[in-house]
Amino acid sequence: MLASIVRSEARSTTLRHLFRTPASAASITPLRISAMAQTRKNSSLPAGYVEDKSKGPMLRFQDSLPRLPVPTLEETAARYYQSLKPLLSPQELENSKKAIDAFIAPNGPGRKLQEKLVARREDPKHKNWIYEWWNDAAYLTYRDPVVPYVSYFYSHRDDRRRRDPAKRAAAITTAALEFKKMVDQGTLEPEYMKKLPICMDSYKWMFNASRVAAKPADYPVKFSADEHKYILVIRKNQFYKVYHEVGGKQLNTAELEQAFKRVYELAASRAPAVGALTSENRDVWTDARATLLSADPKNAKALEAIEASSFVVCLDDAAPVTLEERAHQYWHGDGQNRWYDKPLQFIVNDNGTAGFMGEHSMMDGTPTHRLNDFVNDVIFNNKLDFSDPSVRSNLPEPEAVKFTVTKEVQAEIDRAISDFNSVIGQHQLAVQAYQGYGKGLIKKFKCSPDAFVQMIIQLAYYKMYGKNRPTYESAATRRFQQGRTETCRSVSEASVAFCKAANDASVDDKTKVELFRKAIDSHLEYISAASDGKGVDRHLFGLKRLLEPGQEVPALYQDPAYGYSSSWYLSTSQLSSEFFNGYGWSQVIDQGFGIAYMINENSLNFNIVSKGLGSDRMSYYLNEAANDLRDLLTPTLEAPKSKL
Repeated sequence: MLASIVRSEARSTTLRHLFRTPASAASITPLRISAMAQTRKNSSLPAGYVEDKSKGPMLRFQDSLPRLPVPTLEETAARYYQSLKPLLSPQELENSKKAIDAFIAPNGPGRKLQEKLVARREDPKHKNWIYEWWNDAAYLTYRDPVVPYVSYFYSHRDDRRRRDPAKRAAAITTAALEFKKMVDQGTLEPEYMKKLPICMDSYKWMFNASRVAAKPADYPVKFSADEHKYILVIRKNQFYKVYHEVGGKQLNTAELEQAFKRVYELAASRAPAVGALTSENRDVWTDARATLLSADPKNAKALEAIEASSFVVCLDDAAPVTLEERAHQYWHGDGQNRWYDKPLQFIVNDNGTAGFMGEHSMMDGTPTHRLNDFVNDVIFNNKLDFSDPSVRSNLPEPEAVKFTVTKEVQAEIDRAISDFNSVIGQHQLAVQAYQGYGKGLIKKFKCSPDAFVQMIIQLAYYKMYGKNRPTYESAATRRFQQGRTETCRSVSEASVAFCKAANDASVDDKTKVELFRKAIDSHLEYISAASDGKGVDRHLFGLKRLLEPGQEVPALYQDPAYGYSSSWYLSTSQLSSEFFNGYGWSQVIDQGFGIAYMINENSLNFNIVSKGLGSDRMSYYLNEAANDLRDLLTPTLEAPKSKL
């Protein structure tokens, strides 16, 4: 049975894990991280961390960050076997145990592969043994469209003072430029986790950068910030350069607002949607890019103008109201008024609602989360001056970036729009904006908020399917040089035991609470180990990567349990901000759900995406599971002491 399940999932073995904001990082919001960073400037750090002030504040710890470790074979074998126990039948588990034992035996294939991996880790030319491999396998060689499968979105809270979209766009741009200044100058304070500085390397891919479609692998490009002082504005599929610095002075908010208003005037009608090409399968887009470049030599200059821009502001002719409408608008939009290869796209709608879309290949969610939290914080809390009314008379007009669209290029655009509509039409999105409680109450239960919500998700899935299946949660490894993420396998023997008990009326509440606590502890143990570079999935990936061409694939990798246990029926991740009313992305296998969640002080938010599996039903069960846990644990709270 297990083998047939794995074979039926042709896409489940791809590395389309949307490695989002890791729980261990998202538990501290970027603004809190920043504040903590400020307070730690002059405090002592553990041995081994050295400040190199010549590199500026942002990168001053970079070279002294530890390197990602390689776990021992025994550590990984034991943790891998433990992760299989709640997923397999006794016979399947016995077969897997034999494959694991053979792999790590004294003369087993794992020993030689481990020696090679340790040697790679010690090689000075590799700051992180998995960095190039992972960027390549998980993102750059991945051929499915980045939208909806790789990109992610944030939905911003409404700004009641800026219902006019030009005003909203101007304020967002002003704030983003302030953040850009700190990144470009290297003055942004590094982030900290568990009082240790973490890697800031990926920030270089935030501004004036782009992904470029190519075969067999895409590649990133980075341009000089000093030579490209403009943003790209897209309206009705038309592209405009808006310079954000003129005469050595940054445009103020009033000047930016004037520029956006002018774009609204200039883009009166829709143009051929060249941006739609970026929504295609990466091989198809690579070929279409060649067609676009061969249509006219000027198209190469237009492409570079887009890719080199500081960031993108999309002025959409849409007016989303509900949380689901907003999620769809920021997650993918109409597939046309975008350039999906850019890492940063701020989206402003005609009714003044706004959000953000991020391309994932070179940056995980934490840097863009920090950016978006900063942008909203300075706007809502008036931390920047947006009030200067002066507008210079010598500012240049928004400069149109024009493509020559031949009938061959138009045919590629038409195909891209059709393919986009087909892919998006297969997906179902639901939002569960749970108002019953948030991290305030969860902490009173003396629980990790993230582990608590992971158990809500496990319980909801069990309610819907009567069983638990492999679940991915991202864990941050950014305390290591060039660290990104590791997998936390959320399903444990303890979590399954709790889910079964929670749905069994014959089990008393005291027992259910005890099982719940064990499930929480098990989750925390795994995610802590994963954040320390001691997870299972990256290590096994690295060992497999070192197989020689033609070398026999070890039984461990041929075991159906290996594919099944890394088929993410639930792909989950947390990112929390009081400034967002939504955040999300897609499922990673056709048989699974993508569940992005936020844990705010008095609320929880779940964005549920699947290919027609019943995202609305999963939303219902998440609500029910959240209520069940509250009702189960509330009696355990100590009664408040009466005041005399």
